[in-house]
Amino acid sequence: MAFTIRQLQYFVAVAEVGTVSGAAQVISISQSSVTEAIKELENDLGVSLFERHSRGLNITHKGHQFLRHARMILNNVSGARMAFDEPKDDEPRVLQLGVTSLVAGYILSDILSRYRRAYPSVSVRAIEDDGSYLEHLLVGGELDAAVMVISNVRDQDALQAEILETSPYRLWLPMGHELTTVERITPGDLSSEPLIMLTIDEIEEATGKLLGSLGATPEIAFRTRSVEAVRGLVATGAGLALLPQLIYRPWSLEGDRIESRDVSAALPVVQVGIVWRRGSALPQAARDFIAIAQSQNLTRQK
Repeated sequence: MAFTIRQLQYFVAVAEVGTVSGAAQVISISQSSVTEAIKELENDLGVSLFERHSRGLNITHKGHQFLRHARMILNNVSGARMAFDEPKDDEPRVLQLGVTSLVAGYILSDILSRYRRAYPSVSVRAIEDDGSYLEHLLVGGELDAAVMVISNVRDQDALQAEILETSPYRLWLPMGHELTTVERITPGDLSSEPLIMLTIDEIEEATGKLLGSLGATPEIAFRTRSVEAVRGLVATGAGLALLPQLIYRPWSLEGDRIESRDVSAALPVVQVGIVWRRGSALPQAARDFIAIAQSQNLTRQK
């Protein structure tokens, strides 16, 4: 027997809330109906979607994979229904969106472009700020969702996050720098080099911890909140930079070349994702935005 839209709705609700009772309350249905729907869905798919324990449910790896597809299906169904809805001028749809500085021009722009094409009547109100403040706005219900660095989301009990992109740290160097010809760059090679430090989205703190773990203590030549300033300073030889590959571009605004190299050490990664309040009844505009972000992630993974 094929699974139903209702089963997908119940499954998504349980996955987001973490308990059958909580999901039943959110969607205003009995717990037994939710439990039965999940069991029927698992039987139909032939996999366990959740691990049961005394305090609730943990979604399994298979469940997490299926969750993305379930959200896409529900979003497509919602879009199909909306195609036949008459627009109501007295009911404007608004998306309250947050974004951190690091990802505003790299991840958000593509997602927002697709969202505006799919839902041109929705008014998007976006705010750019640091991650901790965006978390505060999400928990308080002042934002529907945020696209941000999620490697260090603090309030994980109140917020739900999904990874959209994972980016490793790399070493940025000017063209012609002696390290560009070194086959194996070690942490020791960085100790005598001036460093350009980016100070947005907790990057400075993460880079400091990284250097400490590597045993390298380079001189900090410049601190800036501007990625373009980092590119310009690195390109002109003012220093090197350790930054996520996500924001690497091979040219500065002045047209100078920037190189990117691996360091022979276990460098951390930056996880960029979409965050929303756990267990909340999101407005349709936010659900549509999350679904588009998730579908773009699935496309990127293929």
